[in-house]
Amino acid sequence: MAKVTRQVVERAGVNVDQLVDLLVKNAAAELTTYYYYTILRCNLIGMEGEALKEIAEVARIEDRNHFEALVPRIYELGGHLPRDMKEFHDISGCPPAYLPKDPTDIKAMLTVLVEAERCAVRQYTNICNLTAGKDHRTYDLALAILHEEIEHESWFSEFLGEGPSGHFMRRGETSPFVSKFLK
Repeated sequence: MAKVTRQVVERAGVNVDQLVDLLVKNAAAELTTYYYYTILRCNLIGMEGEALKEIAEVARIEDRNHFEALVPRIYELGGHLPRDMKEFHDISGCPPAYLPKDPTDIKAMLTVLVEAERCAVRQYTNICNLTAGKDHRTYDLALAILHEEIEHESWFSEFLGEGPSGHFMRRGETSPFVSKFLK
């Protein structure tokens, strides 16, 4: 743990235990979403499914990257990941992105994908609000993840016909906002 880091954040007025709890829950959400998106992506077949496969894959890889970027901050602040993977899954800050009962129902699949992203947007907005002007490193990390989660939501909501978002699929680059935390 970075002792001074925790002290500075506490002195700035952040409840560090609450923040660490949120970060762990979001790390759980990112890792479980990575797992569930793997299953969803494998089931994106047929003409409609193939159109979504690349976008689901980018979101899947970026969720794994979000998990990897969150872990060091959790430990820097004196937190830790649960010892038991089942416990980790169950404390996720977002509900599981389960494969729909009918995996050929592309609209149901898209609904699962977009709702997972909307939950993530709410979670990271909350962390940004808690840390703005108080914990610069966590704020910067949460904001970087938030940028990518907003793009994911936009991609999936466009497929649902909810209107244009102005976002375009990235080519050849994953985690453009979070990549600086992965080095």
